[in-house]
Formats: sequence, C-alpha cells, structure tokens
Amino acid sequence: MSFKSAGVGLVLVSTVLVGCAGAPQPGRMDLACRNGIEKAYDELSFARSEGFSGSVGWSKAASLLGSAKVVEQLEQYDVCLKNVEKARFYIRQSQGG
Repeated sequence: MSFKSAGVGLVLVSTVLVGCAGAPQPGRMDLACRNGIEKAYDELSFARSEGFSGSVGWSKAASLLGSAKVVEQLEQYDVCLKNVEKARFYIRQSQGG
C-alpha cells in the first residue's frame, strides 16, 4: 500500500465522518420522537414533583409515554409522535392547564 493510496483512503474516511457529524436534518422523525419522549418525561417528572402523580391524566400520560418508547424501538415514529403529543396533553390536563 503506497502513501498516496493511504492518503486518499484517509481523506475519504474523514469526509464520511465529517458528513455524519453534522446537525440533524429537519424532518428526522426518529430524533423528533426521541426528543419528544425526553421532554415529555421531564414534564411528567415535574408534574409528579408538584403532586399530580395520582391523577388520571398523569397515569394516562405515563402509559402513553411507555407506549411511545415501545413504538420508537419498532421504528414507528409517526405513532410515537402521536403518543407523545397525547401524553403531553394529559400532563397539562393533570396540572389543571
């Protein structure tokens, strides 16, 4: 293997790695799902700390978020996003908002 071919290979590998390190592209449902789950769990935790964990809305939200994590693993991101949206609605409802 010559230094020239090794250099070309290094440039190609570097280019691929730089391309992967960019910001996420808009429309990436997998990232939207993951970020939505994280944000909703934060909101659910806050609602729990405020004493709303016994409400029906809080319980529905917790179940929907568990379901969202399952469908995320199955790569059904549209269903994940719908569950996250419903869960966030029930979290707000449990807090009286």
